[in-house]
Amino acid sequence: MQPLQQLQKICEQFSIDVLYVFGSRSQEAAHFLLEGQPMPERASDLDVGILPGRPLSAREKVELMIALEDLFDVNRVDLVSLPDADPFLAANIVRGERLFARDSYQADQYELYIYRRAGDLIPLERERLALIEKRLKR
Repeated sequence: MQPLQQLQKICEQFSIDVLYVFGSRSQEAAHFLLEGQPMPERASDLDVGILPGRPLSAREKVELMIALEDLFDVNRVDLVSLPDADPFLAANIVRGERLFARDSYQADQYELYIYRRAGDLIPLERERLALIEKRLKR
């Protein structure tokens, strides 16, 4: 079975609506999956963001991580559930590589929601950082 088909099967098995890779190895993972290029051997982990179609138990999350580690042949997968992520991490995740979407239109709409949510919080984040900087100068 081809890697892309394996990923689709994994996503269906765990009711994943959208799956992203992000971080330093995102392009390597996308090239492996979409173009068949081998994953370079590195000690680095693979960062994966998911939009689950239903709540996943802790056991299911671990099983999903193991399945993804086997698929991508990496030592560790760091799994982030988008609904549980803070707005800025979620925006970083959706800027990564989307490798699976059960419904592309719905995935696009969710990404717009994530960007709007993060954008709405930028003024508050700037104020928070200014307060931290002010306290550090004391």
